Amino acid sequence: MKITINIPDDIAQDPAFSRANWLREIAIALFEQERVTLGGASQIADMHLMEFQKYLGHRGGCVHYDVQEFDEDLKNLRGRGWL
Repeated sequence: MKITINIPDDIAQDPAFSRANWLREIAIALFEQERVTLGGASQIADMHLMEFQKYLGHRGGCVHYDVQEFDEDLKNLRGRGWL
């Protein structure tokens, strides 16, 4: 899907906001609204999942990691012999 956003010129031309900055801001907003998963947000931001998670943490964002996801991760790690 392609989305076009109209941003006022004075804001869009601000050197502090590159394409990457806008993508990260959109990804964070969608993730915080629980409209996309962490993986989906990292793809929107064009960042590796762990890189995006770290970026989100530095911004003070919450990762929405619940007990069920933790249990699934433990199961996957045990299945790979890592635990």
